[in-house]
Amino acid sequence: MRILMGAQNCGFGPASVLVAVSRLLPGHQRVFVGDGVAAEFARRNAAAFENIHELTEPHGHGAALLDRLLAESDQVVSVMDADLVLRSVVARRPVVLVDCLFGFWRHGHSLARIRDLCATVPRTSFTAARRHLACLSPHERILAAHLLADHSVVQNFPGVSRRMAEFTDTGADGAMHLTGPLVDLEGLREAGQGEPATGGPDYDLVINTGGFKNFLLDFEANNDYLRLIDRWIPDLLADWPQFTRVLVCGGPYAGHRGGTHQTSGRRVDRRFLPQRELLRHAATTPHSLLAPGLSALNETTLLGQLPLALHEQHYAHTFTVRNLAGTLFGQLAGRFADVLPGHALPEDDYAGTQALVAVAGRIFQDDDLYARFRGTFNERIERYLFLTPKQRREGVTELRRALDGPPAPSVVASILMATR
Repeated sequence: MRILMGAQNCGFGPASVLVAVSRLLPGHQRVFVGDGVAAEFARRNAAAFENIHELTEPHGHGAALLDRLLAESDQVVSVMDADLVLRSVVARRPVVLVDCLFGFWRHGHSLARIRDLCATVPRTSFTAARRHLACLSPHERILAAHLLADHSVVQNFPGVSRRMAEFTDTGADGAMHLTGPLVDLEGLREAGQGEPATGGPDYDLVINTGGFKNFLLDFEANNDYLRLIDRWIPDLLADWPQFTRVLVCGGPYAGHRGGTHQTSGRRVDRRFLPQRELLRHAATTPHSLLAPGLSALNETTLLGQLPLALHEQHYAHTFTVRNLAGTLFGQLAGRFADVLPGHALPEDDYAGTQALVAVAGRIFQDDDLYARFRGTFNERIERYLFLTPKQRREGVTELRRALDGPPAPSVVASILMATR
């Protein structure tokens, strides 16, 4: 079977889920198509695909290539890329939508209204279909994609069951499947079973910033969060001398931010790693700080490690931490609210992310605010480092309980069997 695969171009979360799903499908011809940070992640993990096509103009000249790839495909798998689902419907190709943030999407229009729009979507052209849904917000277009897809796979998270029930009550036609963590299970097994290095782990601390890029954030624009991290790391080393070997990893470190820096016998490596190499380090490094994206959190938790959340880069991180507030992970998480108490964050994806960008910029530029940032996060780090092994195990267990669901391999396999 020839499977066309794509992911939302928004950070590494969707792309990492796509790679994980692709690795569940050996024996099929897996063809990636996409642009931006999703394509960067696919290239860095090229072994998960037989072919990779990067679209430099998804809505320009690249559309002809995408239409040809659709015509040549037997099945389409989209991770939160609503346009790919819509193109598949117009091309009359069976499509599976995979969503690791199903409970996150906000809607002003009722689900019944979105369902009615989907029921009457024209199939004459992608342009006509997109125009038909133009009244929907970006979040609502993903919910519409669930209603248009033949199957949708939904990763478990607090609130997801309630949202699934709402879809059922609305009379959604497509089959919806709940699943546990959508991660590279084989890679996690290999990482967990790896032979320990004779001289101990390569690093004392992993700092994982994730992909960072999204609809607003970029490595060279709206990037005050990265500048804040760059300012803070030397102070982290000064405040915590036990960290002598630190790995800072993520999408931003493929370019000029990458490299190795050594000072007084302390080493910091800044790298953009292939996913399975990152998993090996996550499995063996005793401490980790990570941007609170669900994919990285699921991976670390399944490795039996309890991470400490870095401050929020965008609104989805705020959503994740807020909905895990009852867990040890949520209680320990770094928050910009520690630095600016009472600072109101708009309850909106774009506006909330804009506000977080502004907060990071203020802290980076203001020495007093930066000192508060450094001090309050040191308090979080101290609590994290002094957790007992029992407390860490309990913290991992409660996260696994909150995020658990039917195993992804069997869910995906059953869908493909049904669509043959």
